[in-house]
Amino acid sequence: MDYVEIVGFVAGILTAAAYVPQVIKSMHSKSTKDLSLWWIAISAAGLFLWEIYGLVILSYPLIFTNLASLSLAMYMLYLKTKHG
Repeated sequence: MDYVEIVGFVAGILTAAAYVPQVIKSMHSKSTKDLSLWWIAISAAGLFLWEIYGLVILSYPLIFTNLASLSLAMYMLYLKTKHG
């Protein structure tokens, strides 16, 4: 693994980690009223497209970290639809 892939993994891990505090807060408070449904949906759509791009060019940093981010974004979308 070269340094460019390491930078890609670190960037992706930080991006995925950015969702974690909000997911935890939303799970505990059972409230997502302050989160925009559009923000979550557009973010998830963008992450899905990054995932497709990563698969096409076989970039493991893109594939693994965007899958993690997309999973968290989809869970936020679920929480938003469940708790409003």
